[in-house]
Amino acid sequence: MPTYKIRGISVDFPFEAYDCQIVYMEKVIQSLQQGCNALLESPTGTGKTLCLLCATLAWRKTFGDFLTSADDEKSNFSSSQLSGSQSSGNDRSYYPVIIYTSRTHSQLKQVIRELKTSNYRPRMAVLGSREQMCIHDDVRLLRGRVQNNACHYLCKKRLCPHHMGVSEYIKNHHDLGCEPFDIEDLVNVGRTKRVCPYYISRELHKAVDILFAPYNYLIDPGNRKSLSGIQWSNAVLIFDEAHNLESICADAASFDLPFGHLTACISEAKQCIDLCMKRRVVENSADKQFDPENYAILRALLLKLETHITEVVIESRDLGFTRPGNYIYEFLSDLNITYETANMLIDTIDNASLLLEEGNTSEPGKGIRAKGTASRLESIRNALNITFRDGGKDHAKFYRFHVQESQTGITGSLKGKGSRTLSWWCFNPGLAMQEFIRLGTRSIILTSGTLSPLGSFALELNLDFPVRLENPHVISPDQVWVGVLPSGPSGHPFNSSYRNRDSLEYKQELGNAIVNFARIVPDGLLVFFPSYYMMDQCIECWKDMGHASSRDFSTIWERICKYKKPVVEPKQSSLFPQAIQDFESKLCDKTTSGAIFFAVCRGKVSEGLDFADQAGRAVVVTGMPFSTKTDPKVRLKRDYLDRQALSQKKESKVLLTGEGWYVQQAARAVNQAVGRVIRHGHDYGAIIFCDERFAQQNWQCQMSYWLRPHVKCYSKFGDVVFTLTRFFRDKGIDDSLKPKLPESFTTEKSLVPHEKNLSLKSPISLVPNTEHCSKQPVSSVFATNTSECYDHLKQIIPANRATLSNRLEFSSTLQHPVTHSFHNKRLQSNERRLKSIQHQDNLVIDLTSDPFSGQKSEDSLVAPSAKKPKILEVGYDVECKKDSSSKWLADFKTTSYGRQVQDPQVEKATFQQPPSNKDKQNSSAQADGTSGSAFLSQVQEKLSVEEYKDFVGFMKALKSKTMKITPVLESIAKLFSGYGRYHLLERFKDFVPTKYHPIYERLVRVHGTKDDK
Repeated sequence: MPTYKIRGISVDFPFEAYDCQIVYMEKVIQSLQQGCNALLESPTGTGKTLCLLCATLAWRKTFGDFLTSADDEKSNFSSSQLSGSQSSGNDRSYYPVIIYTSRTHSQLKQVIRELKTSNYRPRMAVLGSREQMCIHDDVRLLRGRVQNNACHYLCKKRLCPHHMGVSEYIKNHHDLGCEPFDIEDLVNVGRTKRVCPYYISRELHKAVDILFAPYNYLIDPGNRKSLSGIQWSNAVLIFDEAHNLESICADAASFDLPFGHLTACISEAKQCIDLCMKRRVVENSADKQFDPENYAILRALLLKLETHITEVVIESRDLGFTRPGNYIYEFLSDLNITYETANMLIDTIDNASLLLEEGNTSEPGKGIRAKGTASRLESIRNALNITFRDGGKDHAKFYRFHVQESQTGITGSLKGKGSRTLSWWCFNPGLAMQEFIRLGTRSIILTSGTLSPLGSFALELNLDFPVRLENPHVISPDQVWVGVLPSGPSGHPFNSSYRNRDSLEYKQELGNAIVNFARIVPDGLLVFFPSYYMMDQCIECWKDMGHASSRDFSTIWERICKYKKPVVEPKQSSLFPQAIQDFESKLCDKTTSGAIFFAVCRGKVSEGLDFADQAGRAVVVTGMPFSTKTDPKVRLKRDYLDRQALSQKKESKVLLTGEGWYVQQAARAVNQAVGRVIRHGHDYGAIIFCDERFAQQNWQCQMSYWLRPHVKCYSKFGDVVFTLTRFFRDKGIDDSLKPKLPESFTTEKSLVPHEKNLSLKSPISLVPNTEHCSKQPVSSVFATNTSECYDHLKQIIPANRATLSNRLEFSSTLQHPVTHSFHNKRLQSNERRLKSIQHQDNLVIDLTSDPFSGQKSEDSLVAPSAKKPKILEVGYDVECKKDSSSKWLADFKTTSYGRQVQDPQVEKATFQQPPSNKDKQNSSAQADGTSGSAFLSQVQEKLSVEEYKDFVGFMKALKSKTMKITPVLESIAKLFSGYGRYHLLERFKDFVPTKYHPIYERLVRVHGTKDDK
């Protein structure tokens, strides 16, 4: 594995790193060394997770070796140079612990898979809920609080055999955690050894180098307190996929108390009274826990609370009843609920939960299996904990007290009075993050692919982030097409605002545009709507045969289905796995050109799913996904921010207003949806914005950093059809031109491994497999003949014909598909060369003083080139073997990578030499090393092995006349556009026929960068 020296720390990285990866790791280490917070954005597909793990663990290793067993109190301290505030002692308490969190367990599973590809083996643990880990036959069938209470009861009574064997198992297996494992691995161990995986993980976390956990283990105060083995003052917190962190923090500090829950709480309190009365009769116990009077007081208090909420005067059903956050203490004091009495109530509710659990279990004929409802009293307990946190009231200024009346009525004593909800909403997400500052955590690192704009994100969390980064993508400009469409095929403007969204003309125009995209885009197409309402309205309109745009008795929907089979994202979460499976099966159907997925921004499709390669060749965003302005929570949030901005106007120049927050929330939702495509360095796709507002500069500034340079606005829909068709046609040609290399060879240059085949068994098959790409790439499952895949492009008739009336070359190009006789020929490599490439373990690149050239400042690290890495110079010993099927390749007499035997026949067979009347120029060129053989030698030195194979394929196509010279020149120009290759781009002109010089000079201007010379 290559080793990179970054800020004095040696980082082992499993692949040859790109510039943006080096920069990312440098920023991570800077944050850790300086003990400050970092806000890091890096697009999906740039290897962000692997970089984060390698950089963090390399920094951790400077303190000493990784722990070897749970009983270790000390570890041999490394003699490595310490940095920052690192201690020189050898007490394990000085060793920092890394807490790596993400939103879901499936995302953590991917992170641990990345850890397995690295060279680091820290002692680790992964935390999860009983729902994921319980192996008890009865308890594992339960959910939520019921499951937790059942587990507590069985463990307390020593009735769970799995729990009783945990201590002995940990004692006899000191090496547990020294190799990476995920929750599934731990559950398999538990089932095999009959020990509880949940309590094993709770024991392991007390002595680890790195701990993996979902967000709620840090955000939720109760879960955080359960992490007794963590020394917070020396902890590093990492929040991966942090784009939703602000809403998660705010929700964790808020509560809603609907009447339905309150009624259930009253019923549970009555049940506790009955249970206590029975127990007192049977056991004659005087235990206060079973005193029915306590639960009678609790029930009376809840009844009074219900009445008090009902008596609130709501003048407007739309606006509800709103007061400042401090009002809740006045509201509760009327019920004699204060900080002191609240603690008593919390104790009573805890006892009630246990009493209900034991009571249900002890009933004849009812086992644990019979308890199917969670204790609603827990919601009262949580509300009291949030309201009276830390015994103070200072946090109330960040809240709003709100009572809302819903449309549905309730039954019982309050029938006819309407159903109300008491809410106490936190509008300062930083309140939860401030807890970590109070605990004295060393560093907090937030990272995601869609954090932009970073300034407002930092303001929302109320934290200082001295280290920030917006990384570019690793893809080349020719791998992405980004366009803004202000209008549709007939010129009607695209605008999904409230005023226009119900317009029949708008919906028809959007539908006709999507028909065109379904024709042009191969394989998978994603279409995102601002809301479920908009999606349902548009689809209903497209299925209607009565509107004017229906032609030949075909609806818009039928015309879409002619090219791609549709799948619609369901509102119900339970139906989502079936929708994913449906999309996968339709994507594999060879009778159409793919499948189209209609989805919603902020929905499940836009969050966390991986539509790599053929699964997602284009994403269409049909409008701005603004939240409903009249929603009480949105309205009060905007009002809160406006008041905050007004009060801080004199103190700060950077302020977040309600309108700014409102717009940025929509922008982040768009960025998240756009991130479903182009999932790795070799992927390609199109991003289509169908709303005229995306053409505004202020909106483009809100887009992800990597996307902004590629955005182009089109005034005519016909131009979109033309350029988009050409984009996918060219990419199809590029795919077919790439020589079929041995599988192990293609893996060597991969930045981010290709995904596994999409399985039709589970929705998680669309989640990226981040293993090293020795696995079969996802493209293989959808592999089709490229000519078949793009034959349908010949038949494309743009909906707006008038805009293409003068583009005769467009139709003529499509009517002459290119054939490639060499497509199925493979360039072979021998095992000795491959092994020499795969075992570069001792390679060290020193980036200590200057990560790049020695003349660039540290500021230059912010936005580097995303091309091939310019810092890693490796002299691979590679041989290019002859291909007996090609006379052209037979002229190559290759001895080693970077060296060739000069042979005049090579020059004659491969390159067009300049005209004879320019002998002087020829001799001069040869003197400068531009002869055919010398030039080939330089090409091999500058290009990677895979790129050189591509170059050979292009020259072979030119020699056999299976391709026109123009696309060949463009492809070669792209190969020579990388760092340090400008001289190749210039010198190749000497081998281009004179009549094609103007074309090639244009390509040089487009792809060349003189700074690389």
